[in-house]
Amino acid sequence: MHTGRHFLQIPGPTNVPDRVLHAMAAPTIDHRGPEFAALALRILEAIKQVFGTVSPIVIYPASGTGAWEAALVNTLSPGDRVLSFETGHFATLWQDMARGLGLDVDFVPGDWRHGVAPQTVEEKLAADTSRSIKAVCVVHNETSTGVTSRVPEIRRAIDAAGHPALLLVDTISSLGSIDYQHDEWGVDVTVAGSQKGLMLPPGLSFNAVSAKALEASRTATLPKSFWNWKPIIEANKNGFFPYTPATNLLYGLDEALRMLEAEGLPAVFARHARHAEATRAAVRAWGLEVLCADEREYSGSLTAVLMPEGHDADKVREIILERFDMSLGTGLGRLAGRVFRIGHLGHFNDLTLAGALAGAQMGLQLAGTPIDPVGVDAALDVLRRD
Repeated sequence: MHTGRHFLQIPGPTNVPDRVLHAMAAPTIDHRGPEFAALALRILEAIKQVFGTVSPIVIYPASGTGAWEAALVNTLSPGDRVLSFETGHFATLWQDMARGLGLDVDFVPGDWRHGVAPQTVEEKLAADTSRSIKAVCVVHNETSTGVTSRVPEIRRAIDAAGHPALLLVDTISSLGSIDYQHDEWGVDVTVAGSQKGLMLPPGLSFNAVSAKALEASRTATLPKSFWNWKPIIEANKNGFFPYTPATNLLYGLDEALRMLEAEGLPAVFARHARHAEATRAAVRAWGLEVLCADEREYSGSLTAVLMPEGHDADKVREIILERFDMSLGTGLGRLAGRVFRIGHLGHFNDLTLAGALAGAQMGLQLAGTPIDPVGVDAALDVLRRD
């Protein structure tokens, strides 16, 4: 029996604010009526600011995995070559999906501690003299590792190679948490989900679509029906959808967008960066290692902590859950048992972070992990700064 609130410190789904929960509790309305149309038109316009775009945003009643598939099937044809990068578990799953759809994937191996190397992008594309590569797939913030790839540099690498490939970017654990600019950075399709920086439960996913991607969709022949952009974008012009939408999640999204606007996106990004810095300070003070090996690629959304040899990250997580009612992210794929992940994104503040780090520190000690118990103090030093 636990008292008090559960600490949900996984890197998504994140804590849903009371304001959003209350908005979602409103009665469901007619999704073919004028009240819904006004709601949808307001959301479809407001969410463009979060993506940094003036292009259409397609909203699906689906998880982020659905938005992955939509990005691929709307822009590509069977047998098309795709360039992608092994930056972590979710990048691996996206390339698995691409192969399953009949695409020819050039999957560049990686160590799961670094993001996409822009130089490698340029080299791969420059070598593709036949221009057979049709898309470059990048996970902006790899949720399994806490590594953020440098998308503007990747865009410059594509341009330096003079290559026409589309740039498809997964922002599922970065949108609304880490600075992102769909238009300015020259992204063609941005993939996102509702359950992280947008502070909603799982259930909505998104594609932001450039003019170039829309043009590609006119000739793409991968099978699609539910995921097809065309009927959705057409129906959205009048505030409707070609299927029954997730009305109450859209109520929540409307409120979440108001909250992000009120705080201001620059302040949101700065808050996430500050909490990430404090978390890394705690990890280093414990004498442990941040998994991300390049400081240019530190994530503002989460920190993956590498355990010392011979110590089980899942045992630490188990103790923390049992004793302190706090959930931390598990190690995924090749990182199973080797790391735990601290989520610090979404509806989050200094005291929540201090409590999360205190729970992690106590759990590490109870698990017999050799640490210096000054991590929380190091984090507080960061949080006390003006």
